Amino acid sequence: MILNLYCKGAKYSLFLVLLLGGLCACRQNEEVEEPIHSTSMPSSPYLVVLGIAQDAGYPQANCQKDCCRPVWEGKSSGRMVSCLGLVDPAEGKTWMLDATPDFKHQLELLKKRGALSGIFLTHAHIGHYTGLMHLGREVMGAQQLPVYSMPKMSAFLNENGPWSQLVSLENIAIQPLQADSIIRLSTQLEIRPFVVPHRDEFSETVGYEILGPSKRAIFIPDIDKWEKWNRDINELVQQVDYALLDGSFFQEGEIPGRDMSQIPHPFVSESMARFDQLPIEEREKVHFIHLNHTNPLIWSASTRSQVQEKHYHIAEEGQTLIL
Repeated sequence: MILNLYCKGAKYSLFLVLLLGGLCACRQNEEVEEPIHSTSMPSSPYLVVLGIAQDAGYPQANCQKDCCRPVWEGKSSGRMVSCLGLVDPAEGKTWMLDATPDFKHQLELLKKRGALSGIFLTHAHIGHYTGLMHLGREVMGAQQLPVYSMPKMSAFLNENGPWSQLVSLENIAIQPLQADSIIRLSTQLEIRPFVVPHRDEFSETVGYEILGPSKRAIFIPDIDKWEKWNRDINELVQQVDYALLDGSFFQEGEIPGRDMSQIPHPFVSESMARFDQLPIEEREKVHFIHLNHTNPLIWSASTRSQVQEKHYHIAEEGQTLIL
């Protein structure tokens, strides 16, 4: 499971090759933009972006290529792993969508906005649940913090250490989710999980629809190709106000020497070709998130500008979306 830290989607043998050889290729780093750390505290419910990188973060372990080297050398800033905070200022409550390896930093940012009232998990890949380790007796010693998860994800936590110890010591209290069932979080906020196709080695995978008093958002950090889903993503984008979508890789061939069909995320280039059919006002709802370290959207200002010129957004840390 630890080997998954390197690049998602490959077999373990490929992870070893990458770890030992550092074969993930990255393009020239250019004009890296600094993260946005907003101090804005809206009075109505909102989402705040707490991280935008793929499971292994940015920079990625053992990567000495041009995309990551400037961060190791202190010439540009890294990015935390993909995560959203959900905030209800009126009730002083917050929730996390996924518990990442950067949990402690993301919690510090979120707790300034309200007390952590629960964590919603998407699936059992390392960037989305391993932050739960900070809730145990070795660190926070949390007391019955609600952790919302689907049936297979719940079974994974209950049946496998060290996560099962969090359950037995009552550091966490697993709250079972059911696909397409709405959970009311507060007087102004609701959330609904929905199943998406992904590599489900240990659990099912879900995205979330977040319903606020005036606006709706969807969060799909991980999914296989859009055409594998039984829903039309273009129709879904039109039904919401914000769409934070899987932007793991920018295009085919991004990782030379790797069969990218074994990492079946929708390339940003493919997603844009699909969304280009939509009017401008619909495209502007799309925010790409969960960016791999090889993806130039995470480190190339010129590539970001090309995407933004087509009326798409790239999620940034500290960004707030009013609900």
